[in-house]
Amino acid sequence: MIHDTTQPEDRPLEDVTVVELGHIAAGPFCTLLLAELGADVVKVERRASGGDSVRDSSAAGNSIFNALNRNKLGVTLDLKTSGGHEAFTDLIAEADVFVENLRPGSPEKLGIGYDDLREVNEELVYCSIKGFNEGPYQDLPALDPVAEALSGLMSVTGHPDSPPARAGTSVSDMTAALFGAFGVVAGLRQREHTGEGQHITAPLFESTVTLMNYWLVYAQTENEAPDPLGAGHNNWAPYNVYRTTDSEWVFIGPSSQAQWEQLCEALEIELHHEDRFATLADRRENESALDSTLQEAIDDYTASTLIDRLRDAGVPVAPVQDAQEVCEDDHLRETDALTEIETATGDRENVSVPKFPLRSSAFSPVEPSDPPELGADTEPVLRALGYDDDAIDTLFENDCL
Repeated sequence: MIHDTTQPEDRPLEDVTVVELGHIAAGPFCTLLLAELGADVVKVERRASGGDSVRDSSAAGNSIFNALNRNKLGVTLDLKTSGGHEAFTDLIAEADVFVENLRPGSPEKLGIGYDDLREVNEELVYCSIKGFNEGPYQDLPALDPVAEALSGLMSVTGHPDSPPARAGTSVSDMTAALFGAFGVVAGLRQREHTGEGQHITAPLFESTVTLMNYWLVYAQTENEAPDPLGAGHNNWAPYNVYRTTDSEWVFIGPSSQAQWEQLCEALEIELHHEDRFATLADRRENESALDSTLQEAIDDYTASTLIDRLRDAGVPVAPVQDAQEVCEDDHLRETDALTEIETATGDRENVSVPKFPLRSSAFSPVEPSDPPELGADTEPVLRALGYDDDAIDTLFENDCL
């Protein structure tokens, strides 16, 4: 609908218009992925409620908003007014995709359910990101930790002697969003053959269960549930985080017998010659002793020395970086994986954000743009739909925008 003519025209979704009625993480992340592939994304918010519920909410909420709403046009419409609802349906009539992550039943109450919008645009690919697919749980309130708890993910996160823990980022929201974007692209592809749109549902719960698939197989074949893993994995040893003499944490994870022997040689220790640590089965059986003995050797090393030695030896190793360190990561900087935007909420400043990570020989992702201030693009979008000054003024006067 409104294309950025400064961007090269080589993106897969550059002729696709997406309308988003999303909030917090799942809906906005789904449409961000589509935007980075070239789609025009129009984010619709309600001015009277302050827009997206994390907009101007807190430091963490502002960070979520700024990270997930770049590359979008910001429009305010009050769908509870006749004028706002009519403008929204005019927008849908010109769109290819609609993405929402409202509570179950909310779209239907607003008159924008799939059946409603299909009457407006039968070619519309309608994507709903919900807590659950249709079934016993379908009407239950859902958040990211609800899906993490139900899916089993929370049961294997953390340490055996600690309470279950949620992942450190919104894994269930993001996974459902990824499936949603994947479904939208598939729906658009199928529309090329059928000429018809479709309704896609991407659920937090079932999407997170897919991440647990090999642990589900394990639980059935071994007739036991896996314990919380900490930083380890019960298929390899050593496979853990260790503390260095300068109080840094480093992950070390040799995944073959050769790498185990290379680790020992790099650190000038003889553990690989001891019967109790000779084979992977031996190391698994004596993992506690292995970890404590290896930690004693690592006590003599700084993080940088330890990492350099093991990398030179071909052993998988990495420092445990915090979020600030990730922003300064040399690899990310040198590979142009990060770029800067100006935030739309909180104290306005430039911050680094990750670019679309996929690389293609045929297209380049869109360069990130700043997230929109509330309703920043309402007038130009309405003008693109054919609204004149009088019509727009009327909508403003009637509090429809």
